[in-house]
Amino acid sequence: MSSTAVLRPGIALGRYPQREDLRDGWLDRAAASLAGFVRQRVYGRNAGRNAGHGEFLDRVNAAGRELAGLSNQQIRDSVPELRRRLYSEGLQEELVARVFAIAREAADRLLRMRPFDVQLIGGRVMLEGKIAEMETGEGKTLTATLPACAAALAGIPVHIVTVNDFLVMRDAAWMKPVYTFFGLKVGTITEGMQPDARRAAYACDITYCTNKQLVFDYLKDRLMLGQEARPLHLQIEGLHAEFPRSRRLLLRGLCFVIVDEADSVLVDEARTPLIISSAGDTSHASQIYGEAITLARLLRSGLDFAIHPREREIDLTELGRRRTGELAEPYGGVWIGPRRREELVRRALSALYLFQRDKHYLVRAEKVQIVDEYTGRVMADRSWERGLHQMIEAKEGVPITGQQETLARISYQRFFRRYLRIAGMTGTAREVARELWSVYRLPVVSIPTNRPVRRQRIEDQVHVTAQEKWAAIVETARAHHAAGRPVLVGTRSVAASEHLSELLTKVELPHQVLNARQDQEEAKVIANAGERGRITVATNMAGRGTDIRLGPGVAELGGLHVLATERHDARRIDRQLFGRGGRQGDPGSYQAIVSLEDEIVQELFGQYAARLGKRFPRAGRLLVAAAQRMAERHNARTRRELLRIDDHLSDLLAFTGRPE
Repeated sequence: MSSTAVLRPGIALGRYPQREDLRDGWLDRAAASLAGFVRQRVYGRNAGRNAGHGEFLDRVNAAGRELAGLSNQQIRDSVPELRRRLYSEGLQEELVARVFAIAREAADRLLRMRPFDVQLIGGRVMLEGKIAEMETGEGKTLTATLPACAAALAGIPVHIVTVNDFLVMRDAAWMKPVYTFFGLKVGTITEGMQPDARRAAYACDITYCTNKQLVFDYLKDRLMLGQEARPLHLQIEGLHAEFPRSRRLLLRGLCFVIVDEADSVLVDEARTPLIISSAGDTSHASQIYGEAITLARLLRSGLDFAIHPREREIDLTELGRRRTGELAEPYGGVWIGPRRREELVRRALSALYLFQRDKHYLVRAEKVQIVDEYTGRVMADRSWERGLHQMIEAKEGVPITGQQETLARISYQRFFRRYLRIAGMTGTAREVARELWSVYRLPVVSIPTNRPVRRQRIEDQVHVTAQEKWAAIVETARAHHAAGRPVLVGTRSVAASEHLSELLTKVELPHQVLNARQDQEEAKVIANAGERGRITVATNMAGRGTDIRLGPGVAELGGLHVLATERHDARRIDRQLFGRGGRQGDPGSYQAIVSLEDEIVQELFGQYAARLGKRFPRAGRLLVAAAQRMAERHNARTRRELLRIDDHLSDLLAFTGRPE
C-alpha cells in the first residue's frame, strides 16, 4: 500500500487538496488506451485470484481468529491505537488487514452480514485505487465499507458516490453501525440541503452523496475561491477576515472517492457537462421561442432540413435557409440577422424532432422535467442549456423559464481526475477498461463470484416490426406467469413501459410498472419483483441498487426471468439489466426480444433494416449487433470530444482569470 500523507486534507492550513489536471496529447492518449487494453487482457481477468490477495486473506483471517474471542468493547478499545498507527505509518498491509478483520467482525455481529473472502478482495482492490468488477448481488454496498474504514482511520476524507438520494440515505443508514463501531462519523448529501448542513456532512470522516450533488458542490467551491486560491493567500485572508473563504467552503478537497456503478458515472454520464448557471433575462423570451417553434413547424423534413439522430443534430439546407428568411421576415427584431435566425430555428427543430415527451422529458405541473436516460429517474432541477429547454417549453405550451447564464462548468472526466485517489465498483466494466485507463488511469480488476453463476441465456428473438416484437414479449410474459416464474421486463423509455403496460392490461396480466412517474416507489417495486408469478415492467435498470430476492418456491421453478425489449447504446447496460437475475448463485434466465424498428437500429440503417430483415431473416441479429457496436463507438467519440472541448474551455477561462 502506498503512503497516505498526500491524501490527507489541509483546509486548516488554507489548502484544498486535489490533483492537477492531466494534459495528454493524442499520442499519450493512444498509448494509454493501448496500455489499458493490455492491462485488462494480461492482468485484470486473473487479478482477483493472484497470490498477493491470498497472502492478504491469510492476514485478515489470522486477525479474525484473534478477534473472535474478544467482546465488542475489547475490540473497540483497540481501535484508537490502530488509528494512531494508520495515521503515522500509512496504509500498510498489516494494518489494513487488521481493519478489514475488525470490519468483518463488526458487520457479522451488528448487521448479521459477514463479508465473504471475495468482498475482502474487492475492498483491497478499491483501496489500491482500482475498479472492482463484481457481479450483481455480490454485496458491493458492504464491500465499500472496508476501504472506506481503512482510509478514514488513516485521516483521509472519503466520499462514497452512488446514483440517487434514496441509495445515499439507505446505504449510509444501513452501514452506519460498522462505521460507528470504529468511532467514525458518517454524513449524507441529498437534494435541498442548506450550505451549513452540507458543510457539516462533508466534515464527517465518510460522506455518502450522489455524483451530481458532489460535482455541483465542488463548482460552488470553485466559484467561492474565485481567481485567487493559492494556500498562502488563503492563510493571510484567514488572519484578518471575520469569515474567510476557507471557512465557507463546502468540501475539504478531493482526497479519496469510491464510485458505485462506476462505469455508469465515469463513462455513460460523462457525455454531458455539469453546469452551474443563473437565471437570465426573461423579457420577450416567450414571444421569441413561440415564434421559433411556429416557424420550425412550417419547415419540411428532407427538403428544408436534414435530421442526424445519432449526433443529435439538425442541418438546414440551402432551400431551408431561404425559406426560413422568407417566413421570418414579418417578425423583425432578432429575426433579421441570418446567423441568429438560423440558430433559433435549428434549436426549435431539435426540440420538435430530437427530444420526445415521455422519453427524454416529462411534463408535470406545467413544467418540463428531464428524464435521466441512464437511470430512468426525473431530474427536476436540471435544464438543457443554450435555450433548448425554453424551446421545449414553447413546444409543450407551458410557461417559459428564463434562459440560464453559465457561471461554471466541468465534465465528469475532469472532475474525477482531480481526486488524489479514485476507486470504484460495478458489475460491468470490462468493455470500457481501455477508456477507464486512458481517461482516469483506473485499472479494472474482475473479482470472482462467491458462488458459481447459474444464470442461463435464452437465444435472442429479432422481429422485423415492433408490433411483432411486442406481441412476442406479451406471450413470453404470459407463459412464464402461467408457470409461476417472476418476470422483469426492461424498457428504454417511459412511453415504452406504458405501451407494454396497456398491452398486458388488455390480456389481463397483472403487473407493476416502474418508470420516472413512479420513482418514489422504486425500492419496494424492485424488492418484490422476485415473488411468484410477478410481472414487473421497468425503465432502465442501471444502478437501481436494490437486490431482487426470490420468493418461496421460485428457485425450484427456475428463478427470475429478465427480458430486454430493446438493445441499449452499450452492451454493459444490457448486462446490468440481465444481472438483476441469478444473484448469489440463484437460478435465473435472460433474453432479448427486439425488432428492426427499434430506435438503435433505425438511427443507423433506417428503412433498409426492415427490407433486409424480410429478405434475409438471419440478418436481423447482425444488424442489431452492428447498430449497438456503432452506438458504443459514437458515444466514446462524443466523450473524447467533450473532454477535449472542456480542456480547451478551461485553458481559455484560466487565461481570463476565471476559476472554471
